[in-house]
Amino acid sequence: MANPGALHHWILALPENGRYSFSREEAASVSGASPEAVKLTLYRLKRAGAVISPRRGFFVIVPLEYRAAGSPPATWFIDDLMRYLGRRYYVALLSAAALHGAAHQQPMAFQVMADAVERDIAVGRVRIEFHASHLVEGAPTQAMQTETGTMAVATPETTAFDLVRFPEAAGYWSNIATVLAELAEKVDPDKLAALVPRARRSDVQRLGWLLERVEQVELARALAQALAGTRLLPTPLTPAREGSGARLDPRWHVLVNDDVEPDL
Repeated sequence: MANPGALHHWILALPENGRYSFSREEAASVSGASPEAVKLTLYRLKRAGAVISPRRGFFVIVPLEYRAAGSPPATWFIDDLMRYLGRRYYVALLSAAALHGAAHQQPMAFQVMADAVERDIAVGRVRIEFHASHLVEGAPTQAMQTETGTMAVATPETTAFDLVRFPEAAGYWSNIATVLAELAEKVDPDKLAALVPRARRSDVQRLGWLLERVEQVELARALAQALAGTRLLPTPLTPAREGSGARLDPRWHVLVNDDVEPDL
């Protein structure tokens, strides 16, 4: 297959086997084409809108029905991309919440948690927003089917804590409270409590307060029991805001220094 035409055919035939991504190295190895021929073939396919390159050396085939959008959905290639980058990851925050049925407000970007900093990606109309966390390793996730395979998605319990850890990415407290209210039916109290040792105490306090705010009594009780016997320090709901003069919640020791109006 040591010619550009054969390489072109191999790439466009990949979807017949359920594949939509490949690396430059793979293209070169299976075709036997010279680096110049591989480069030229990929350039022509990219110019035609038939492939995109979310990261250097990694390519995604764009089916005809997605040519106008400039990219297939991120779910089609996120698992292959993160494997190519050598990163542990999971679909996170509002994207994970939406996959679990809490889709009150669809996220503007596909949100991914990774074990190291990654630049955000914009290809066509698809936006992938990365957040870095040292807690990716060992975080409870579940495999979800996609159009092309599977991807790792934060469990509802992991998602609940992440929403509190990354409030800006989650639309701040009113939106987080709304999402938590919708997500709650999928959250297991025991599994939620089991994550308390992995979380900052202040985040447990904020999550407990928010769950109580949206009347998720059983979930709030599970967190309170996990904190039993622990000394709780006054914790501002929004750390960047002044907390003096704010009402101190007696159960969670959260200084309520921000407005929270869930859309329920």
